[in-house]
Amino acid sequence: MEIETSEIGDEATETCRRIVLVDDHPIVRDGLVQMFAPQADLTVCGEAGCMDDALKVIEEQKPDLAIVDIFLEGVNGIELTKMLHERDPRLPILVLSMHDEGLYAERAIRAGARGYVMKQEASRTILEAVRCVLDGKRYVSRHVSEILGDHTVDSDESQFESAVGRLSPRELGIFECVGAGKDRSAIAEELRISIKTVETHRASIKYKLNARSAAELQQYATRWVQGEGGRKAEMGKAES
Repeated sequence: MEIETSEIGDEATETCRRIVLVDDHPIVRDGLVQMFAPQADLTVCGEAGCMDDALKVIEEQKPDLAIVDIFLEGVNGIELTKMLHERDPRLPILVLSMHDEGLYAERAIRAGARGYVMKQEASRTILEAVRCVLDGKRYVSRHVSEILGDHTVDSDESQFESAVGRLSPRELGIFECVGAGKDRSAIAEELRISIKTVETHRASIKYKLNARSAAELQQYATRWVQGEGGRKAEMGKAES
């Protein structure tokens, strides 16, 4: 995949903070470029759709911020975030994803991201998150902030939740899809992976959760998804 970069003048370099976009959907990157275009203090200096291109363009452009999607071709965004953070802990990383923050935000932050925001948010919210992270602050929802601030959360989890916590980001995404009632073909299409890869991950999930059958795995996944929904409903009541 060809890496896209933008040249900016000396004046813009002094006044704009430079951003690299990492997302395997060109239409998403185009939308973000359009969103940043009117912003005097922000500019997109490079784009990438996969891990290799992301590493190369970030090395070449040395941006002030990397915006990374959760699922990318060949590697997930959390793994890329960890890799980028290990290479340069000073680089702020904002994860921008369509996937539920209840499943991925904590993992992203622990991997080295300084923020997590949903793609469904309004442009002003995404811009707020970008500027917040660029200013050296952390941007997450109140719920995620409470989880990250509670160092005893792991010891207080149930055995089931602890087992789910051992799933990799990709396994957790497939587990969520199973809980939503999606079959192998639908999961493969949504996550842009092969059915064989889905089956491999399902076998690993079954092993980690000690599920004895596909039916039991389905029960566990449904229980997890419904539990997440219940917690969100309680949060909504508390905030209303």
